[in-house]
Amino acid sequence: MSLALLPLVATAQSGALRERLLQRHGATAQHESRGPVNLPPGARLVQDVAYGSDPRQRFDVYLPAHASAAPVIFMVHGGGWRRGDKAARGVAQNKVDRWLPRGFVVISANYRLLPDATPLQQAQDVARALALAQRKAQSWGADPRAFILMGHSAGAHLVALLSAEPALAREQGAQPWLGTVSLDSAALDVVQIMQGRHPRLYDDAFGSQPADWLAASPYQQMRGRMAPFLAVCSSERRESCPRAHDFVRKAKSFDGEARVLEEGLSHGQINAELGLPTDYTDAVERFMRGLSPAVEQRLGSAQPATSSR
Repeated sequence: MSLALLPLVATAQSGALRERLLQRHGATAQHESRGPVNLPPGARLVQDVAYGSDPRQRFDVYLPAHASAAPVIFMVHGGGWRRGDKAARGVAQNKVDRWLPRGFVVISANYRLLPDATPLQQAQDVARALALAQRKAQSWGADPRAFILMGHSAGAHLVALLSAEPALAREQGAQPWLGTVSLDSAALDVVQIMQGRHPRLYDDAFGSQPADWLAASPYQQMRGRMAPFLAVCSSERRESCPRAHDFVRKAKSFDGEARVLEEGLSHGQINAELGLPTDYTDAVERFMRGLSPAVEQRLGSAQPATSSR
């Protein structure tokens, strides 16, 4: 059956309503915990690097002391494609605390939001920011070939879309990156979402046209092998882990390296607690270690987790 003939869906009920509330809670937590990020000793911040003319087209660069050929974690915030900020403490603080002392550079990027930019245009913003960061990397003591894309919620959808269709990134001047960590996106298959019951936030983001759903859907845009991919998902959410498994199965069908990490954390905790000394952070780092010898070397000195949460 043609996508155009499938009924458009309206309101969320029961499980879909719960999903909506969880997403709103995660977005609100990110939005309201905005504040200065505390830096480890010797670290410094390069703030508001512009990659476009819009005030939202900015990113922050957190530099470790004595950076040299440092791998880069390039973080994209969430917020339902409508809100969120690169400097929110839940986005940056624990990642900076964890990875700067281990010799990584951490970049946290903003992008234009709804209604000023569609999710596809937001992904293009992220790619444009990535391209500029790669060009400037050596001036910060970072390795332009050693970027790891990471995003939470809506940001996880955006980095998954770039990973599934890397031509979107190449068109903005970005070079290949080592791998991608997607932190709890339930929007890996936009077409499937829009064909079923779904929260209204998806209508706001993806509209009513099947062609737009297709263009913004990581699952449908994946047509070949992509960079290594880790899909972290909250087992407390009804849709997140099943969609992560579907996406990873398709990636593996193209001989890609992809895996799912299920965590018994809330949508917001998946983001905010990454970087704490926990089994969860250790599991993400096991994926990261396999991306390059330089990453493995910097994580090799890390101590095991001292608590499970």
